[in-house]
Amino acid sequence: MIWRSNRRQFLTGALAAAGGVVQPITSNALESAESLAALAEPAPGVAKLNANENPFGPSPAAKRAIEESATYGSRYITNNFKRLAEMIAERHGLTTDHVALSAGSSGVLTQLTVAASRNGHILMPNLFWDTTCKAAERQGAKLERMPQTQDFAIDIDGMLERIDGTGLVQVTNPNNPTGLLLDPARLRQFCIAAAKKTIVLVDEAYNEITEDPDGNSMVDLVRDGHSVAVSRTFSKIYGLAGMRIGYMISTPEIIEKVEQYNIGNYVMNQAGISAALACYEDEDFIKRSRQEILEARQIVEDGLKANGLDYIPSHTNFIFVNLGTLNAENFRVAMKERGVIIHGIYRDYTHYSRVSMGRLADVRKYVENLPKVLDALRQ
Repeated sequence: MIWRSNRRQFLTGALAAAGGVVQPITSNALESAESLAALAEPAPGVAKLNANENPFGPSPAAKRAIEESATYGSRYITNNFKRLAEMIAERHGLTTDHVALSAGSSGVLTQLTVAASRNGHILMPNLFWDTTCKAAERQGAKLERMPQTQDFAIDIDGMLERIDGTGLVQVTNPNNPTGLLLDPARLRQFCIAAAKKTIVLVDEAYNEITEDPDGNSMVDLVRDGHSVAVSRTFSKIYGLAGMRIGYMISTPEIIEKVEQYNIGNYVMNQAGISAALACYEDEDFIKRSRQEILEARQIVEDGLKANGLDYIPSHTNFIFVNLGTLNAENFRVAMKERGVIIHGIYRDYTHYSRVSMGRLADVRKYVENLPKVLDALRQ
């Protein structure tokens, strides 16, 4: 009885935190779509534009697979885990020895960083999605940050010169939070040169959103045997952020290093794997998602221009906005008060704000509130 009471209090609190109506929840109530949405979605009328999610997914095929997977929820994943690795390997002309799966790409990113840190420090950009590197730092990894160029690009030339006693050098392309895409020819040259000295990790979480995913990818360097690792995720273009499916493609030697810190299919789930299998080759859904993202991005870009704000041209589903003299955290708070959730300050870039793309109604809400928030903060 105590457990049931605490469980009810916990779920009621979760609803309140999510912005839903606070009512006692029973097991029957949890079966309703309204209750589940209150736990997973922001309150009605709130635009959630802070996490680079793709609200247009999962695809219809993925949803059907998720529903069917519930039948086998009592089983550990084995064959479907292997099949997804096979599909990824087949697409890139590799073997499953070149693929490691994890719960989102966060798993393999952290695992390789930890493994590589045993041989030296981690060289990385100053401004990028550094959560996994910070996780490795808590386990003893030493981090060295490379300043961006004046135009916010990753300074790969400077990084190449600083590779000395380095266990791994990491690049995110396109980069987060800037949205910038490195020239693929220059990045390829960098990877080949750097891979002669250390392991090169290229995080391609947003690759599928770019105009030329295959041309921008460094997976071909893995096929050629270079000491390069490429991470990908189903969280972005596929709209499966909550399903937690990601992977790394690299040489068998590097994959073996990753697997030393991985426990394989025990961190995966039936629903996520089933959804990934169903949508991995769903080019129609990927095309529609990209079109929706680009349409939303154009609306935001037009709104920023109309309000006199500069921004970094993006190749992703988010935009890094220059607020001038305004503080990005104050801007975030003011937007939240108007029902728009965005990201706050990144490192010491206090005047830059990141906004994710979302449903058209949500990005329009962001644009509509821009002049009001700007005027209020400038007073």
